[in-house]
Amino acid sequence: MRKGFIISAVIALAGTFLLGWFASPWWYVATAAMAGLTVMGINDMMQTRHSIMRTYPVFGRMRYWMEALRPKMYQYFVESDIDGRPINRIDRSTIYQRAKQEMDTMPFGTQLDVYEEGYEWMSHSIAPKDFHKLTHNPRVTIGNKDCKQPYDASIFNVSAMSFGSLSSNAIEALNAGAKIGGFAHNTGEGGISPYHLKHEGDIIWQIGTGYFGCRDDEGKFSDEVFQQNALKPQIKMIELKLSQGAKPGHGGILPAKKNTPEIAAIRHVKPGTTIYSPPFHTAFNNPKELVLFIHRMRELSGGKPTGFKLCIGRKSEFIGICKAMIELDIYPDFITVDGGEGGTGAAPQEFSNHVGAPLLDGLAFVHNMLNGFNIRQHIKVIASGKILSGWHLVRAVALGADACNSARAMMMALGCIQALQCNSNKCPTGVATQDPALSVGLVVSDKKQRVANYHEDTLKTFVELIGAAGIDDYKKLTRSHIYRRVFMNEVRTFEDIFPSLEPNCMRENRIPEKYKQDFEQAFADRWA
Repeated sequence: MRKGFIISAVIALAGTFLLGWFASPWWYVATAAMAGLTVMGINDMMQTRHSIMRTYPVFGRMRYWMEALRPKMYQYFVESDIDGRPINRIDRSTIYQRAKQEMDTMPFGTQLDVYEEGYEWMSHSIAPKDFHKLTHNPRVTIGNKDCKQPYDASIFNVSAMSFGSLSSNAIEALNAGAKIGGFAHNTGEGGISPYHLKHEGDIIWQIGTGYFGCRDDEGKFSDEVFQQNALKPQIKMIELKLSQGAKPGHGGILPAKKNTPEIAAIRHVKPGTTIYSPPFHTAFNNPKELVLFIHRMRELSGGKPTGFKLCIGRKSEFIGICKAMIELDIYPDFITVDGGEGGTGAAPQEFSNHVGAPLLDGLAFVHNMLNGFNIRQHIKVIASGKILSGWHLVRAVALGADACNSARAMMMALGCIQALQCNSNKCPTGVATQDPALSVGLVVSDKKQRVANYHEDTLKTFVELIGAAGIDDYKKLTRSHIYRRVFMNEVRTFEDIFPSLEPNCMRENRIPEKYKQDFEQAFADRWA
């Protein structure tokens, strides 16, 4: 092929040149084009990184062009409405329609196979409640006996996404949308930027292993720096991130291309370098120290609700945290349970695909443990992990969530098209990039209203579903309201699949058999 390319290039160059000389000068344009292709081909043959290009100069490049176009071609011309990943076309369209206040109804019935294993639905009542008489903006108060500034939170909020992973325009629009809609905006672990504060929307400040925004020069947690930020009036809650669904046990990654001088100043790191948050915390070393650290942050913040976020891994470690809470009589105000299917940032595919419990499993377990240890009344549970619609809210609440957070759906309300370029700094919609030439396309004044619209309409649908179930308060949802087809001719409720625990059973020697080993391996003073 290399020899054939050389011969063809010589003939083409000579032929077009002679045609230009004897026939028409316009043929010189073809000569110039052939010269460019010849130079490209010579370069392909000389390079050593790509075997196909080296063997098939010029033509070999077509493979890489098709690879680059494949995700777009698949999304627009191949995938059906229900098989797209990670978020299918039906859910994406619903988010866009609600954000833009367009018609979001579906014609001609469901496209889902209702007899397929895994199909889920909610049981409705023959005596549904009148939607107009129900609370259209359900909220939950977060704060226990040690909290001095309880927060009245929406049950649907913006999940953790850092300035750095998202553009300044995206952060502004999310926070301004939260202000309009009366819900909270989680900062992600990247620290508090001016764009989080500009529109005065309620903020949940997330603190990760890098302690960005509350660290000293050595990267250790600093009481003084933390308190300076925690006392800001926009900060309504503090969330300590132990792990996240996209990459539990891995730590965060900020690619060097996204680490601008502005972001570096906010995080107190060196600009233009890839920033790796450690996979572990240095401020505590065991469950008791974790609980005491949460108490310390709550005190430093003036008594604001303080909790932690995790993706469930070893069950014995969470049980150890429960034992530490009881021994110390100190409880976080909330626990955010992230699912292994979650994630907006960069992560190795092995971590994204194969590490961490999915949301439903992790959420059911956390609620069961808190109930089994009889400490559920102290702690609100927040679910995070592919919460996209009112149905996902219903399902999470039925399993034990008091509220839910969403990241990718909020990105789509901003205009994200699932281009899968989040980790490249080339996001075409200006959402997940630090390139000013791309982020300029995201207009805050327009997108902030879309975020508020999506939030409002999703809650509206959630309340309609509650009414359809025949209940007037979302807290009355139970696992028995949700059904799943487990085989062609067998249906089970979530109560069958995720059996609830009796209150206090874990403390009264009535431990279910499947939890006994984890209970025995759980310790308050060391990790299992």
